[in-house]
Amino acid sequence: MTSKVYVALRVKATPERAFQAFVGEIGAWWRPSLLFQTTPRPGVLSFEGGEGGRLIETRESGKVFEIGQIRAWDPPHRLVFAWRQANFPPDLHTEVEVTFEAVGAETRVAVEHRGFHEVPAGAARHGWPDQLLLVRLADFWRGQVAAFGGRLE
Repeated sequence: MTSKVYVALRVKATPERAFQAFVGEIGAWWRPSLLFQTTPRPGVLSFEGGEGGRLIETRESGKVFEIGQIRAWDPPHRLVFAWRQANFPPDLHTEVEVTFEAVGAETRVAVEHRGFHEVPAGAARHGWPDQLLLVRLADFWRGQVAAFGGRLE
């Protein structure tokens, strides 16, 4: 059984606009986190679009860290990408799936982050038991989704 968190928010935008803002404007709305940072000195996130593209973080020095490859690219409905923090073992990735569903004049944006049961104890898990880790991860994603929603307001 996989560990996962799921958060969702309705935004006042079409699925097309929501998808575009999520992937095309992530560098403007993403909020770095001390607990779930991808690199020790956060940079700017961006997607290289399309299946096989990447989610990357570009630091001030110009150095690029690959967070993960895009595993599914289905605009404006669905996006799946691998997620790797710098303190993960080199061959380990978790997975993030984002869906965009029209609900009247709004779009329900849902994020599911799964696979943290594969992350070994230590820095990436902060020494926390599974339940606390998932509570903190859900808090992290709630903050990201709220920042994304604010971008569309």
